[in-house]
Amino acid sequence: MNEEAELNRRLRFHWRLLQGGESRGVTTRATGASQRATGLPDLEHQIEFCRQAEESGITGLLTDIGAAKPDPILLAAGLGLATERIEFIIAYRSGLTFPTTFVQQFNTLSALVNGRLSLNIVAGHSPLEQRYYGDYLAHHERYARTEEFLAICHAFWKNSGPVNFSGKYYRIEEGKLNTPFISPHHSFPEIFVAGGSEEARTVAISQGTLWMRLADTRENLRSSVASVLAAGKEVGLRMSIIARPTREEAVRAAYGLLAGLDPSIRDRENEARL
Repeated sequence: MNEEAELNRRLRFHWRLLQGGESRGVTTRATGASQRATGLPDLEHQIEFCRQAEESGITGLLTDIGAAKPDPILLAAGLGLATERIEFIIAYRSGLTFPTTFVQQFNTLSALVNGRLSLNIVAGHSPLEQRYYGDYLAHHERYARTEEFLAICHAFWKNSGPVNFSGKYYRIEEGKLNTPFISPHHSFPEIFVAGGSEEARTVAISQGTLWMRLADTRENLRSSVASVLAAGKEVGLRMSIIARPTREEAVRAAYGLLAGLDPSIRDRENEARL
């Protein structure tokens, strides 16, 4: 296999799903009327976006989770029934529901879209938004809970008998589900664990299939991803693209976005990197 073929085999490209009401500017973090717009499905335009992604060779589209957005599982169900090849990366936060309920919903979705989905598990967002959902755990505890959450999910996906689990955050007795995970290729979904912290990397190694982190220099990446790759897991890099006719214009546009960002939003973005 030549170098180009090997690179194409190993690299996959994912994108973020177009948000409802999205237009020029950062509408996915907006408030007021813009937040209401992004919080509603925009199926006509989103289906067209999915079909264009299919034609462009994009592997998967991320369906975000957050108070300003539609429910990612329900949205992916609507889009999946109107598309053929595109996969959906379902963003979900541990702690929003019990693992048994989540696996039941996720497995049902897999049957509806023929397994075209993976899981982007997120330990949490800003403390303020976590409290919208009644979640008051500290950062390190959210990752400990995520570890238990995924361990229970794996036990159900293994489908080798009743699930029993006793931990700090969850307790399951004789758990049974009659809806299996459906996929032509896997017995359980790919699990992307996002976050740049040591806790995120640890959960990715123990429970995930891929560690998703922000892009960095080659030297910094080499040292941070070594343990993940050694464990047989993949690494994904989160990047943004600003397209302009020249590099100088793109750089100016990037700094303009940073300068115009609400300080509270900037603080939440910085926390998401930790």
